[in-house]
Amino acid sequence: MEELNHYDMAAQNFYRALKINSFPIDSLDWYGLYFDRIAKGGHDIDILNKLAAKHRWQSRPEINQELINKEHIIVVTDAHLKIVYASHNISEMNGYELAEIVGKSPKMFQGALTCKKTSKYISNAIKDNSSFEAILMNYRKDGSSYKCWIRGEPLFNEKGKVVHFIAYEKEVA
Repeated sequence: MEELNHYDMAAQNFYRALKINSFPIDSLDWYGLYFDRIAKGGHDIDILNKLAAKHRWQSRPEINQELINKEHIIVVTDAHLKIVYASHNISEMNGYELAEIVGKSPKMFQGALTCKKTSKYISNAIKDNSSFEAILMNYRKDGSSYKCWIRGEPLFNEKGKVVHFIAYEKEVA
């Protein structure tokens, strides 16, 4: 039993000698938010990788980089421009949940102040199976407008046929 007393005293002396400073609770909040973003992003990445494998995308976009590091929203449509998937963070930008937009066209986010010229530019790029980048006025579920930076590109299968389009989006000032 005497050995335990020596251990307890040694442990007390050790911890007393350390200068452990506490850290603000805010840092835990920040870490929790970052962890949450990584966890939800990991789920999105898993689903997008399965989609890529199933449809045999010829090239794999940098989904991790776009979603986690750059915090972009990712929207994937089929070749007929119907939404098949959107990353979890889309609801933070426009208020729509995935279930509300799957099967619909991304044009559902456009409205009265959406620039027709920019919209036409995007449509032409899609028809030409080309990449595009633009800022477009979009609308949230509650009807309020926001400027949305969009970079899109076609995704080809192993036979060279367009099977999906992928867009990276972010609200801008």
